[in-house]
Order: sequence, then structure tokens, then C-alpha cells
Amino acid sequence: MTTTSMSDPTAPFAPGPHRVRPGWTLVLVCAAMFMLLLDMTIVTAALANIQKDLNSSLGSLQWVVDAYTLPVAGLLLTAATIGDRMGRRRLYLAGMAVFTLASLGCALAGDALTLNIIRAVQGLGAVMLFGVGLPLIAAAFPDAKKRAGAIGAFGATLAAATAVGPLLGGALVDGPGWRWIFLINVPIGAAALVGARFVLTESRAAVARKADWPGTIALSAALVALVYGLIRSSDEGWGSAPVIVLMGVTVVLLVAFVVREQRTPEPMLDLSLLRRPSFVGPALLALISSATLVASTSYIALYFINTLGYTPFQAGLRFLPLTVASFLAAPPAARFGHRVQTRYLMPLTGALVAIGLATMTGLNGSSSWTHLVLGFVLSGVGLGMSSALTSQAALAAVPIAQAGMATGTVNTFRQIGLAAGVAALGSIFTAHVTSAMDTRVSALPLTVSARDELASAVGSGGGVQVASHVPGAISAQVAEAARAATAGGVNAVFVVGAVAAAAVAVISFVLMQRGRPVAG
Repeated sequence: MTTTSMSDPTAPFAPGPHRVRPGWTLVLVCAAMFMLLLDMTIVTAALANIQKDLNSSLGSLQWVVDAYTLPVAGLLLTAATIGDRMGRRRLYLAGMAVFTLASLGCALAGDALTLNIIRAVQGLGAVMLFGVGLPLIAAAFPDAKKRAGAIGAFGATLAAATAVGPLLGGALVDGPGWRWIFLINVPIGAAALVGARFVLTESRAAVARKADWPGTIALSAALVALVYGLIRSSDEGWGSAPVIVLMGVTVVLLVAFVVREQRTPEPMLDLSLLRRPSFVGPALLALISSATLVASTSYIALYFINTLGYTPFQAGLRFLPLTVASFLAAPPAARFGHRVQTRYLMPLTGALVAIGLATMTGLNGSSSWTHLVLGFVLSGVGLGMSSALTSQAALAAVPIAQAGMATGTVNTFRQIGLAAGVAALGSIFTAHVTSAMDTRVSALPLTVSARDELASAVGSGGGVQVASHVPGAISAQVAEAARAATAGGVNAVFVVGAVAAAAVAVISFVLMQRGRPVAG
């Protein structure tokens, strides 16, 4: 079957009739990627303020992240195919228009539901841009050496956006307000649209697959059901009927997706990739790093702001050990990856994430943010190495004809991990914090309903802020209880994340030793 894909920098392409401007193409693609990745990380610093201004539950805050991530996870491979067929420049323009207008809509949203719906539309624009980023670079830089340099700049842009997101988000939230994390995209998007209209050259794949819409719909619906079920479990418990039904629907849709991919001649996802142990290992590591470390930053940010009392910018500063370690670890890992086989280095990245998360456990009501510094550094190095090595390891595991499908699949796994991780860790956080808070305030002179309301508010990430809503005589005790309960919830997130990351690191090591790199 044909597996030529947008993500394959070696794939043949059909250039448009206009002169190619490689420098401008690289600038426009990198500008788009910077905005897209920034919108995944910058929102972390704004969650506490969004919660306060829009009176949002923790479930609504989870959707602020997942409504954007889910379209990217479910539609990335299909967006690539559409770009190959209809033209990458055309899809870039459409995606940038949708993303820019949706950013404006997010900034104007008056309630959590509206914000999350528009965030999903923003995710649709984002996936169009993600889908054509590397192919546009590949078409603009046919020379292998120049193309490698351009892809290096592309990778550095992704790393930089991830590194500066929490800090820039904090500065905007502390300054003009949280709505500016979205408004900042509008002038940049408008400029990119004008630039792309005049200097971006059209290109298409010489041999392009048809879009697999039934497979796309089945996978996307399965992911929505999974994430919705995980988020519902926070309030209703794992044994509730709605959660059981949603998990059942997820299984049915995933089975339907697998059956579809096995039978169609041009699948969205070539399932033969998942029969290669040396490919499955890196894919699982990409998924678990997003599902544990990256997803946990949403709850760490709420802890920094609502419990430890830092401003969003101060919270962003305290993420620097993580983001800077990740940024600095990526370039040497990429260079070292050419000397040491990735089947040894990739499991190490998962181990570092697991060790970093384990180092952060032990958090309690008297802990300061410095308790997390060493863990931030260790896990950040693992994340940076993973970002640099994952595509390289995936490409080494497959024939060159499957290169695009392989990199696209790994990126899909990464986004699935983030979406599911935010939802699953949120359920763990809420269950632990609500139970701990209810126990700690049980002896206070409060009615049962008041205790339940307090426990629910702290379980939603409200932290010590809830103490301002109780009588002054017990506010200090409530604040102390909220701080301890929230720290325990974040600690539970670290414990689960460390165990999961360690397990996947071991499994990936075994898988990657069984498989062997494919030559050409």
C-alpha cells in the first residue's frame, strides 16, 4: 500500500508553478509551529485565573487543555493526507485563518463552555498547520543537507515554544490578563496569513493517499469518549453508569477503528507499524512522557498559584528548571543519538522521567516549591532527550517508504498521551484531594453540606483560596487543611506518573531490544 505522507521529508512532491522561497517558507512554518506549541503550554499559567473569572470546575479546566489537544490527536494523520492531495499552501492558509479567528473567539469567551467549544475549533486550525509543517519545509529544501538544517531550526522552534510557554503565559496573565494568551495570536496569525498568501509556494505529494474518513471518525470519537469518561469519573466515580458506558463506547470504537484499518487499502494508520517492537517502544515512550510529566504541569500550576500563593508569572519562573533542562538537553541528545543506538537511549529517557517524578514525591503541607527542583531537572532532561530522539528512533525502525506514517503516528501517540493524561491525572487528583479535605475539616464546626462544598472546591484545584469563604475563626485551619490536601493530591499524581513511566521504560527497553533498525 502507499504510505507516502506529509511528514516524510524524503517523499516526492509536486511543486507549484511559482518560485520557491525557502527562507520565507521556513519562517512562516516556524512561526506557525511556535504559536501552536505555545498554545499547548502557555495556557497552564492561566488556568487558575480562568477558573476564577469564569467560575470553572476542574472538569472545565481539563477541557481547556483537552479540547485543543483532541483534534490534533485524532486528525493529525488525516490532515497530512489532505495537505498532500489538495495542496499544503492551501491547507496552511485555511488552518491559519481558523486558528487566528478561533484565538480571537477564545479571548472573547464569556463562560467556560464557550471557551472550550472555541478551543476545539482552534485545535482544528492547529492540526491543519501541524499536518503541513514538515512537508512544506521538505518541498522548499530539496537538498538533503539544507533540509536537515531547516528541520533542525524547526525542532529548535518547537523546543523554544515549550520552554517559554509558562513564563510568557505568566507575564501576560499578570499583565493585561489571561485573555491575552489568546489575543497575542491574532496579529501574528494575520501577519502569517498575509505572508503566506504572497510568498508561500504550493506543493503536493506526487503520490498521495486518499483520506480515511471512517477510520478518522472512529479514532476521534473513541478519544472523545475516553477523555469524557475520565473527566466524568472525577465527579461520579469509576463505577458510575455514565463512566462505564463511556469506557464501553471507547472500546467498541477502538475495535471498529482497528477493523477498518485492517480492511481498507489506504488506512489512516498502517497497523503493521504496531507489529514492529522497535517502533512501538518509542511510540509508547512519547505517549507516557506526555501523559505523566507534561500532563502533570496543569496541576502543578494550580498548586503553585492557588495553594502556594504565587502569581502566574512567579509560577512560570518556577517551571524554568523543567523547561530549561528540556531545552538544553535536546540538542546534545540529537547529536549523541547518531553515535549510540537509540534502542538504548530511548528507554533512558523514560527512566529519567520516572526518576524525576519519583524525586518529586513526598510533597506535603509544609513543602515549598524547591522540593520539586531536582525532579524538574531530571525529568526535564528526559523530556528533552525524548523530544530529540523519538522521531529518529521511529524512523530507524521502519522502511523509508513508511517514514512519514511513522513520524505522524508517534506525534499522534504524544497528543493522545497528553489528552488522556490530563483527564486521568485530574481524576486521581480530585479523588485524593476531596477525600483528604473532607477528613481534615470533619472536626470543624461546619455543616455537612458546607464540608462537602469545601472539599469539592479544593478538589477542583481551589487550594487555600477557599479559606476566604469561611468564618474568620476557622479560616486558618481551613487554609492549612487545603494546603495539605492539595499537596497530597499533587503527590498522588507524581506517584502514579512515576510508576507508569517506569513501567513503560522497562517495557520499551524489552521491545526495542527485540526489534532491530531497518536499513532503508
